[in-house]
Formats: sequence, structure tokens, C-alpha cells
Amino acid sequence: MLTLLPSLLPSIAAATLYAAATVHQGRCLYKRSVPDKRLLALFGVLALLAHGTALLTQLLGHVGLSLDFFNSASLIAFAVITITLVACLSIPVENLLVLLFPLGIVTTLLAQFMPSGTLQPIDEEPGILAHILLSLLAYGLFTIAAVQALLLLVQNHQLKNKHPLVLIKNFPPLQTMESLLFGFIWAGWGLLTLSLISGWLFLENLLAQHLAHKTLLGCLAWIVFAVLLWGRNRLGWRGHKAIRWTLAGFCLLMLAYFGSKLVREYILHI
Repeated sequence: MLTLLPSLLPSIAAATLYAAATVHQGRCLYKRSVPDKRLLALFGVLALLAHGTALLTQLLGHVGLSLDFFNSASLIAFAVITITLVACLSIPVENLLVLLFPLGIVTTLLAQFMPSGTLQPIDEEPGILAHILLSLLAYGLFTIAAVQALLLLVQNHQLKNKHPLVLIKNFPPLQTMESLLFGFIWAGWGLLTLSLISGWLFLENLLAQHLAHKTLLGCLAWIVFAVLLWGRNRLGWRGHKAIRWTLAGFCLLMLAYFGSKLVREYILHI
């Protein structure tokens, strides 16, 4: 069954505004000019308002919270773009938006037009809802960190070959990019820690059949990021080693959340 019709117009509006922001930023980067930050912020905020309006209908359209696969992806994209826009007020991360706005387009339209999975709406106590919110915010921050790591990998490769792309030429220096990366990782790791603690406190059985793999993969991701942060502080890890550990932890988290949801809702239908 398709998502409720009241979310149709805001979903299309959000996708259109994200697209307009992407085109504006892409043209400026291609011309090697600086995008108008005010215009970029205006497009982004308006898109988020429309995106949030659509999400409210999609998430609360039934009794309880409807967090199926595509709604969850849309919610995480909303959180990621919001965090990045807020971060732009104090740190130079606006170039990340040229990749995140298209993510907003795709997830908004998929949440609107793809059929829902078999997951039943969530009608739980505040503690469990807090656990879910902490998990989604942690995934959001680690998504930004993963995008940042990929851009850092491309930037490092291009600078070594002395043929940087137009997009890369507009990025901050490598040292600044790495500092931003670890800032996102520290914040994401803190939220992931709170998410795991809240899970142990409020969920009856974290090792139940439908939660065991998610718990195990989430704990493994926590360990990977903990080792990465230790290596950064104690051993000065940076460059390719830091990028590999970041992407490894991110993949574990995505398998924990989206992998399990995809299998359960669209393959096993449970």
C-alpha cells in the first residue's frame, strides 16, 4: 500500500527544493565559484520543512510509529541534512551538502512511492522511543562521517596525483577535513553508546531472535569506532587507516539496521 496521500505534495516539494539546492551548488562548484550560502541555506531549510511535514504523515499515519525501511531511510536523511546545515554555521562542511541533498531527494521519493514493508507500527513506552531516536541520530552522524571519509579519500588521492577535481579544489585542507571527520565520529560514538545503554535498560531482551544480530553488529561497530578513536589519540592514526576503520564501522551499523530491516520486511515478511 502506498504512503498516505497527504504526504504527496510535501514530498514532491522537498525533492524539488533539494534538487534546486543541488543544481545551484553543483553549478557554482563547476564554475569554481563559491555558492551563495544564504541561498543554499534557504533551499535547505525549506526542503527540510517540507521533508519534515511529509515524514510526520508517513511516520504517524497509523497507530504508533511507522518505522519501515523507507521511512527510516528518509528519517535518517532528514537528520543528516539537519545536522550538516546546523554545523555549517560554525564549521566549513557545506560541500558535504552536494552529496547529501541528492540523498534527501532519493529517500523522500522512495518513502512516498515505494510500498510499505510488513513491520507493524511501534506503540511503545518513552524509554524505547528514546532508544530508537538515539540510534537514528547515531546512524545519522556516522553517515556524515562516512561521506566525509569518502571525500577525504578522493581528496587525498587527487592531491597526490596533482590533478584535483573541481569539487575537491573547493574543500578545506586535509588537516581540517580530518579534524571534522573525527568530530563527527566522536559525536556519533557518544550517541551510539547512549543508544546501546538505553537498549539494555528499556528493551526486555536484546538477544531475542529478531534483535540478536542487530545487537551484535551494533556492539561490533561500537568496538571498531572505539579502537579508531583510541588509535587516533594514542597512535596518531590518520589518512587511509582512519578512513578504512570509519567505513568498516559504518558498514557494520548499516548491516545492523538497514540490512536486518530489508531482510525482515521485504524478504522474510516478518
